[in-house]
Amino acid sequence: MKTYRLALASAALLACGLSAAAHAEKIRLEFWTDSLQPTFNGYFANVKKSYEAQHPNVEVQWVDVFNENFETKLNAAIAAGKPPALVNHDVPRLFKYAQKGTLIPLDAALGADKAAYLPNALADLSFGGKLYGLPWYNNINILAINGQLFKKAGLDPRAPVTSLEQELALAKTIKAKTGVPGLLPQLGQIDGIMLGQGLPLIENGKAMFNSPRHVALIRKFADAYQAGALAKDNLFADDNYQASVKLYNSGRLAMMETAPTAAQRTQSDARAIYAVTVVQPAPLGPTKIAQGGYLFSWAVSKGLPAPTQAEAVKFAKFLTSDSQQLAFAKVTGATFPSTQKALTDSYFVKTSAGGAIEDSRIQGAKVARNIRTLVLTGVPNVADLKKNLVDNVEAAVTGKKDAQKALDDAAAFWNRQLK
Repeated sequence: MKTYRLALASAALLACGLSAAAHAEKIRLEFWTDSLQPTFNGYFANVKKSYEAQHPNVEVQWVDVFNENFETKLNAAIAAGKPPALVNHDVPRLFKYAQKGTLIPLDAALGADKAAYLPNALADLSFGGKLYGLPWYNNINILAINGQLFKKAGLDPRAPVTSLEQELALAKTIKAKTGVPGLLPQLGQIDGIMLGQGLPLIENGKAMFNSPRHVALIRKFADAYQAGALAKDNLFADDNYQASVKLYNSGRLAMMETAPTAAQRTQSDARAIYAVTVVQPAPLGPTKIAQGGYLFSWAVSKGLPAPTQAEAVKFAKFLTSDSQQLAFAKVTGATFPSTQKALTDSYFVKTSAGGAIEDSRIQGAKVARNIRTLVLTGVPNVADLKKNLVDNVEAAVTGKKDAQKALDDAAAFWNRQLK
């Protein structure tokens, strides 16, 4: 009996040892997001449960970092040789860390799976001919129209608005007929507006935005401003979303070109205006690029152990798969996936008289393949350059400077910095 008991004990010890070894061999994947708690706690709990069930050798750990501290904490982790396996980057930050050499290119790892993603999204995440992130969720502008104000001005709110010039003309008509400003463009993002209109900012290392075409664009805004067609609240702010929603919901703005989430605010805060809201895609302009794009991605850190790196790529593919992107879009209710198949789901096809919230999702999806993230990368002191351009555009639009002089001044400042 003693021999039998010893054999049992030895077997038990061996089993425990094997179990401990199996546990020790688990690959731990730490992935960081940017300011997504607590809204998406449920979504990421399901991600963890689902992925670990499919990959029992992997343990995933979600870490959410508040935006203002993100780069400080990430830099510290990289310096300590303990970077997160996966990092949630927007386009400007992805470019910055790709330039620092802290991310691996993903072209080879992605292979044929590359075809699953939207070409524009892949282009946003490619620098120097290499892909540094897998596309995740994107944003887009829609055009919300106060149908009552349009009709009061003798306009058809359902007639397609297809260009910036048409928007400005409608804004002037509405102001003349109703006394209400027609539009609050985001002139604090004039660089993105110029790019969306097919007007380059820099060529061959020199500022190019003081050409006759650029000047003509600024004069169009100035003309609308002088006519009172543009609302003045935060007109030149970097982000005037809140001001736009507040004005629209109080009946003091006829058109709101903004993110689809605005419709949710209108429904909750201004039911009467929500009832008369008509939603269209925001005009694509001559470039056929959808405005309002701001892509988020998943990047894989350099310096990981080979098994961890391979698993991190698999997990990035999982997070950006059709099913996961669609699930995340449904949770947000107002973002758009960056994969081909997810955008064809019935969720993005009108199925009922759902009002402006559903219409915002449907109309945005119609042009989601045209989204680009129109931001300036690869130049020094981007914030200073942008501020100088916006300040000069503000002077031109408000009549304090001639448009040509304002853009010449901004171009001279940029060229000094670019040297």
